[in-house]
Amino acid sequence: MMTVYGRILLAATGSALLLMAALAFQYLGGLVPCPLCIWQRWPHLAAVFIGILAVTALWRQRRTLAILGTVAMAASAVLGFYHAGVEYGWWPGPGSCTAGDATRLSTDDLMAQIMEAPIVRCDEVSWSFLSVSMAGWNAVVSLGLAALWTGSIVWWRMPFNREV
Repeated sequence: MMTVYGRILLAATGSALLLMAALAFQYLGGLVPCPLCIWQRWPHLAAVFIGILAVTALWRQRRTLAILGTVAMAASAVLGFYHAGVEYGWWPGPGSCTAGDATRLSTDDLMAQIMEAPIVRCDEVSWSFLSVSMAGWNAVVSLGLAALWTGSIVWWRMPFNREV
C-alpha cells in the first residue's frame, strides 16, 4: 500500500516529468509554446514545490499542502481542457493568440492585425498523439495527478493514519 509521502512524491514527480517533457518538446523538438501552453506550466511548477515542502517536512501542514497540490492539478486540468477546446474549435480562445474573424475588417485593419499577430497561435494543434493534442494530454495527466494528491488527503483522514 502506498503511503502519504509516496503519493505526494509520485504526484510531484509526475508534474516535474511533465514540465521536463514540455521543455524537451520546446527546446529539442522546436515547438514554441503559445501563451496558454505557458499558463499550463505554472500549476505543475507549483505542485513540484508543494511536493518538496510536503515530503521534506519544511512545513508541518502536510494535509494543507496536499489540498494545495490538488487545487494546482485541478487548475492545470481546467487550463488543459480549455486550451484543447480552443485548439479543436469548440470555443474561442483569448484574442491575443487566436485567429479572429477577418471578414468585417478593412484592408488596413487586416494588415495591422497580421503585423501584430503573435507567431505562435493557441488555436492550432502543434502536436498530437492518438488524435489528442498536448493540451488534451496535459488535462488527462493533470486529472491523474490530482487524483494522487486527493488520495493523499483521504489517506490522512483514515483512522489508522492519524499520527502522520
